[in-house]
Amino acid sequence: MTALVARPVAQHRSANQRHALVATAHTRLMMLMFLFGAAVLVVIGRLGMLAVQASLADPQARAAIIAARGDIVDRNGAPLARTIDAWTIAVHPKKLIGDPTEVASKLAALMPEAGDQAHYYALLTSGKSFIYLQRRASPALVEQVNAIGEPAIVFDRDTQRLYPQSTMAAHALGFLSTAGHGMSGMERVLDERLTNPALNGTPVALSLDNRVQAAMESELGRAMTTFSARGAGGIVLDVATGEVIAMVSLPTFNPNRVGMAGSEELRNITTQSVFELGSTFKPITMATAMDTGVVTSFARRFDATHPLQVGRFTIHDERGDPKRWLNMAETLIYSSNIATARVADEVGPARMQTMFKKLGFDTKPDIELREKGRPLWPKYWARTTTMTTAYGHGIAVTPLHLASAYAALVNGGIWRPATLLKVAPGHAPVGRRVITEQTSARMRQMLRLIVQRGTGRKGDAPGYRVGGKTGTAEAAVSGGYDHSRNVATFAAAFPMDAPRYVVLAMLDSPLGTKETAGWKTAAWNTAPVVGRTISRVGAILGVVPDAHRDIDVSDIVPTLWQDPTRTQPTGQ
Repeated sequence: MTALVARPVAQHRSANQRHALVATAHTRLMMLMFLFGAAVLVVIGRLGMLAVQASLADPQARAAIIAARGDIVDRNGAPLARTIDAWTIAVHPKKLIGDPTEVASKLAALMPEAGDQAHYYALLTSGKSFIYLQRRASPALVEQVNAIGEPAIVFDRDTQRLYPQSTMAAHALGFLSTAGHGMSGMERVLDERLTNPALNGTPVALSLDNRVQAAMESELGRAMTTFSARGAGGIVLDVATGEVIAMVSLPTFNPNRVGMAGSEELRNITTQSVFELGSTFKPITMATAMDTGVVTSFARRFDATHPLQVGRFTIHDERGDPKRWLNMAETLIYSSNIATARVADEVGPARMQTMFKKLGFDTKPDIELREKGRPLWPKYWARTTTMTTAYGHGIAVTPLHLASAYAALVNGGIWRPATLLKVAPGHAPVGRRVITEQTSARMRQMLRLIVQRGTGRKGDAPGYRVGGKTGTAEAAVSGGYDHSRNVATFAAAFPMDAPRYVVLAMLDSPLGTKETAGWKTAAWNTAPVVGRTISRVGAILGVVPDAHRDIDVSDIVPTLWQDPTRTQPTGQ
């Protein structure tokens, strides 16, 4: 009986042991699978991290994972800067299969602008792992290079910044670094906004009008060539909003190929370069004299019969100018340094400085651009300093400073900061008052008379009622002046009965020509640029020419000395 009982118990124990072994094996298998899965996840995670790091390190890969850079358009929606799809062509020299001499020959035939056969042979045999052959390649070129049949040559889609207008408004727009960030101009100012994924590539509208920009670039470029000038600058400014409708700086550059530009081409003359702008300061002096009550009547005259001696300095007028007593309007019409200096002497240094500071002449120009020059402000305001700064000598500002000042002279007396961004209707900055409305009205009359009877006659545009002032100053150099060079400027506004725009043109170091009888002053070179520009763009800007309409100057004309022999502009 004992034996019969023991056998079932032994069998039961054996079955339990087998189940325990199976359970243990199953647990171990599950643990092994878990460990294997974890290892796979670690490997995948590491590969993902390496891929992200590689993407962030490479501009092209990074461009693929971020939102496309937003476009920049002009005030009417015309494209000025765009992000486009393009191709890149590259090669892995270490993986080259074909004959390097033969491949180099074919590449040189298809892409000769980068180098000859020897250049490509050196690249293919350099031993490097990766080399770009061309970026922003056309689909046609990609197809031709692909037909070479070399597996080591690879192609990839890329995003590129394209400036479809080429050199137009280059200094206002700026350019990008190789990493795709704004390096200058509005590209730099708007960098964060243009690359913000939340804005999904929304275009940004500038204040520029590409039609006006093209016209002014054309006229200034023509004048720069005609008068063999070193450089040129031009601005069209809305007097009510401060919007820059055109900004020209010559020589210029192509932002599509910025690597080919030198420092002179990259410099924005209108906002970075400071100049003594000569007699264009005289209207500011007259406005100061009227606004401060120093001169209250056009019956008041100032002695310009002979040069003005102040200590060891002598202030004189251009040869041929009338040597007589001049009222304020005549002082501007004949551009008398002597009479202007006498007016400024009565205004005094404190009030002259106050006006200049109201106009921002002591600080960098007020605009979004980072490329801005600091004015040269006199360290000490002696009596002669007050007199000479009154006609634009001894103080240096940018052309944009002067354009903004003229806007305040004619718009009713309000100075506003300039802007390269389009301003929505009713959202113009409040600005600050610098002169009274009454003084501004007088300035409009006198500026118009300068164009009708004085040095600005060649700057007139029929039907557009142009008013403005010429200015010619010797080029300032270290330690003094270069008497062989000058800076010629014409600052104008139109229409003077209801001013809408300031138009300024400047030439650096122009030369006289046979057509100008050797004259190289603003009356002969920059004034015509402004006149032609206004004739071309006035209607585009919504100003209808009217030969039967003009500003009323009837209360000033009787006070003027009539000189029937003076039919051509001279001097400044």
